[in-house]
Amino acid sequence: MSDISKAEFEVLDALWEKHPASANEIISRLNYKRPWHDKTVKTLLNRLVKKQAVSYEKEQRRYLYSPLLERETYTRNESQSLIERLFSGRVSPLIAGFAKNSNLKKEDITELKEIISQWEQDND
Repeated sequence: MSDISKAEFEVLDALWEKHPASANEIISRLNYKRPWHDKTVKTLLNRLVKKQAVSYEKEQRRYLYSPLLERETYTRNESQSLIERLFSGRVSPLIAGFAKNSNLKKEDITELKEIISQWEQDND
């Protein structure tokens, strides 16, 4: 899968909300956050089709788009890529950086403890 740009991700994110969706439905969703030009969104949809992240079906006079890439899969791959590039594949420096800058909330710490506890149970 080719890299997905920030703008392409925003279009894909709008499509993940509900699909299949027409270009106009996607444009409407995107316009809640900020104005998008119709032609820009259609260009981005075409790029996502070429990157095999989105598929489409023709229904009468319009195209209905659906994601081929699941949000969870994309998030996992992007997270792993970030950790590999910035932290040589190690997660602890990333979390330590957040902790030192006080960006971790109490619920984040609780969730991390649960993840670690589950990992320990699964890997004993």
